[in-house]
Amino acid sequence: MSRAPSPEAEDDRDGDGDGEWRFGVDDVGPDGIIDDEPEIEQLPIEPGSPRAENVAFVFLGVLLAVGLIVITVFPGAV
Repeated sequence: MSRAPSPEAEDDRDGDGDGEWRFGVDDVGPDGIIDDEPEIEQLPIEPGSPRAENVAFVFLGVLLAVGLIVITVFPGAV
């Protein structure tokens, strides 16, 4: 038995068939244009001061990355 799509499924792909609608009424704009992109929040991002915990993890990540690069470039250095 093959898993080839049925002829009815091929007819529904172009939107002319009796299958379900591809887009809901809320997804289509007033001009019939489909809005696939999510809405962008209008709230601005406010800067803040870094916390000691975040700084420590960034510093640890930098040390780990530099260490891996040194070990890769100079295998006999460690």
